[in-house]
Amino acid sequence: MATSTSSNVNVDEPEGVANKSSKKDINNKVDLVINNRKHANYVFDILEYLQADKEKDVVCAVNACNKLFCALLKRGDLFVGQLPSEEDMLSAEHSAEQKYRMFMRHRYNSCTDLLLELMHHESFQVKEGALLTLMKFVTMEGKFPLLAVDWEEHYHFPRELLKAVVGQLLSEKEDMALLISRFQEFLEMEDVRYYVMSSVSDSVARVMEKAKGVALPVYQGNVFLLASSVCMPSKEAELSNFLVKQAAKQEDWKAAKFKEHRRAFERMWLCFLKYKLPSSMYKKVLVILHDSILPHMSKPTLMIDFLTAAYDVGGAISLLALNGLFVLIHQHNLDYPDFYKKLYGLLEPSVFHVKYRARFFHLANIFLSSSHLPVYLVAAFAKRLSRLALTAPPAALLMVLPFICNLIRRHPACRVLIHRPSAPDEPCDDPYLMEEDDPAHCHALESSLWELQTLQKHYHPDVAKAAMAINKPLTEEEDDISELLELSAYELFERGLKQKEKQAVPLEFEVATQLLGGSGGVLGAHFSLE
Repeated sequence: MATSTSSNVNVDEPEGVANKSSKKDINNKVDLVINNRKHANYVFDILEYLQADKEKDVVCAVNACNKLFCALLKRGDLFVGQLPSEEDMLSAEHSAEQKYRMFMRHRYNSCTDLLLELMHHESFQVKEGALLTLMKFVTMEGKFPLLAVDWEEHYHFPRELLKAVVGQLLSEKEDMALLISRFQEFLEMEDVRYYVMSSVSDSVARVMEKAKGVALPVYQGNVFLLASSVCMPSKEAELSNFLVKQAAKQEDWKAAKFKEHRRAFERMWLCFLKYKLPSSMYKKVLVILHDSILPHMSKPTLMIDFLTAAYDVGGAISLLALNGLFVLIHQHNLDYPDFYKKLYGLLEPSVFHVKYRARFFHLANIFLSSSHLPVYLVAAFAKRLSRLALTAPPAALLMVLPFICNLIRRHPACRVLIHRPSAPDEPCDDPYLMEEDDPAHCHALESSLWELQTLQKHYHPDVAKAAMAINKPLTEEEDDISELLELSAYELFERGLKQKEKQAVPLEFEVATQLLGGSGGVLGAHFSLE
């Protein structure tokens, strides 16, 4: 092949003219390469533009490569099979036709390498163009394969190219959230989704083993974004949208089997959650766990190790971990005897002051909804909440007091806590052990909810009124606390301002019209106002 021909751009031209001339130069050379093989060496100039300093030149070159190599792939001008090195292809055993195809195949490989690098360009327009061009190459290679038949799966799919794209999306140094968001449309394709999941598993195993288990926040953040973008089908019949159309016997292709998709999905998440995560990542995973991950796993109980580790993190993460464990217990028959003990341990004063308060009590309400729970357990929760209520803010109390009453409604045997006969004026020691972590040994059932009676003297009238509920027999119908879960101090204040002010009883014969003015006022009687 001849040497590369230099670009015709005049460096002395104004920027606008230079941009137009470089774009024209790129497009002209693309047309020459496509239309006449004797101009094959212009491909070097086109690839050189991919490394240009100006963003517009790079964008133009990306589009040009898209047009050029898609045309060559469609025409069959790229070598198919195991590609010899550039030195070996010059030997006499290859014909001129073979040498041309080998030459273009090497240029195509160089182009994909440069496009993969451009996925980390400072310009998002360049990144996006590189990604879309590479996925176009994936589509074209599927239609016009460059490798021999894969006898293991019997179908052509450019797995290596897609794996390289996924590798760039899962950067260890750069947050790829925007580009991963752009890539989501391709995950709607069944075959792309299947091979992406496999590629993610391979990448996580390789990168995290190299890191020896040390958390990599940027990398793991990219993995989570890509993995959580996978929307799994619910049945085999939904597997109908493929990027690469196969000629025949598609049902034998792994990417076309629902069972294989579930297996790849489970392997991807188990591999990702096997390693230590950044603290913030646990919460992100746990929020989607019960809806988007567990339903698509063949063995959801394999998540027990992750959920146990997540509980040990503390705070909101512990609560969300218990939510996952609850799903496993009720839907997958997981035996986890410490579940309610761990939930009881989360009841601390801080639970009323954190931003996840609403979610905590929403889930706690679900966890304690069963009428088959032991009486001592329900009594322990009611008593601990009552004790914590003594120092809780009014907005939280308006939710907690009905919550406690609902617990007693569900379990009539707990009514003894509010109807225990005792002399009201006789001092007594409360047998309840607040410091005891085990609800079975805290003696709650031997105590009473005297704290609720104390709250009847609360300074906030709405709280005092809510605490009065225990003075009358509780109705069978539970209170709806859904609207109270998100109640804030600001909303409580606003609600108080909107209430109609009652007409006050006059305390003076003459109604005061001003504070300091008038000769008959307090100041006028003692001081001269002149």
